[in-house]
Amino acid sequence: MKNFIQGTFHNITPWLLNHGLKVVAIVVVTQIIGKFGGIFIEKIIKRVVVTDHFLSKEAKKKREDTLIRIFSTSLSILIWIIAVLMILQEVGFAIGPLLAAAGIAGLAFGFGGQYLIRDLISGLFIIMENQYRIGDVVCFDGTCGLVEDISLRMTTLRDLDGTVHHIPHGEIKKVSNLSKYFARVNINIGVSYDANLEHVISVVNKVGRELAEDAAWGDQIIKAPQFLRVDDFADSAVIIKILGETKPLLQWDVAGEFRKRIKIAFDEEGIEIPFPQRVVYQRKND
Repeated sequence: MKNFIQGTFHNITPWLLNHGLKVVAIVVVTQIIGKFGGIFIEKIIKRVVVTDHFLSKEAKKKREDTLIRIFSTSLSILIWIIAVLMILQEVGFAIGPLLAAAGIAGLAFGFGGQYLIRDLISGLFIIMENQYRIGDVVCFDGTCGLVEDISLRMTTLRDLDGTVHHIPHGEIKKVSNLSKYFARVNINIGVSYDANLEHVISVVNKVGRELAEDAAWGDQIIKAPQFLRVDDFADSAVIIKILGETKPLLQWDVAGEFRKRIKIAFDEEGIEIPFPQRVVYQRKND
């Protein structure tokens, strides 16, 4: 037993001193390249992404974070694939036949991989055109949610129920970004036909100005919600449209607070928000 251990140690020592050290060196160098490559990518992207008159600091950071994550992940996968191939060669595997087999397999699965290629190409255009970023709220043909992750192949959304949706880029036909550059408060409110419209407009604009001047809400509002137009004559109410602008992702909070304040103001001013009404005519018998 002692001789077996000594023989094994004697045989393995040269391999460890030669190939073993190379394997360790490959792993260490790969780690270093991955770390400094990520830092290099981050610096390059921060120089390339410039701020324009539409792009806020928050939006610029979202764009940078999205690009940094995608290119850093892609670089990490590439260098580790190369490292694994080099380690296999050091261990004694012939990587030539392995690469040839991979090429043959690639041809065999070429037709099946057309969807993967479509996803990658679509993802590349989405990223380069800055259609949306991590942290945006978007809708894809009825599926809406917060963008939690973007890869070259797919986008991950989380909706209000907490459900996570993984959507391949090739399946995306239409993108609706609800949080790019700015957002709008778009509210329709019905008031009674008996209401004085000039009084209603005055109250609505006053509530919007007070909301924009409020210390707790002013930083979130770009343009105070104000009366825009009479939008429709409905069966039981005159519909007025109110429009304002907020910072991205804050339109729902601002709209909710505005609705609360407008209800209180209407109650104080005696302005009615009517229920549906129906007029019934009864025929008189002679």
